[in-house]
Amino acid sequence: MELTKDIIERIYSIIEDSRTDGRIRKGVNEVTKSLERGEAKLSIVATDVSPSEIIQHLALLAKDKEIMHVEVPSKAELGAAAGLPVATAAVAIARSGE
Repeated sequence: MELTKDIIERIYSIIEDSRTDGRIRKGVNEVTKSLERGEAKLSIVATDVSPSEIIQHLALLAKDKEIMHVEVPSKAELGAAAGLPVATAAVAIARSGE
């Protein structure tokens, strides 16, 4: 499913809102752990990651754990939404209180 620009902007907004209460997990390793533990409620990856093999397992892991997984076009914008001074390949939003 192709996401519209409005939906992508809403995803970035949700990430920005989640930063304030510490529910955000940044980077492939943290996102992988969050998915494996079932702590994540949303997994977001950038499609401009190279090599793409770095993030391929995240979609399968999210599906296996029945966690929503979406793709956004830019790792730079994903990093900015997560409050990082650099790009990031993946972000997860943890459940409240975790």
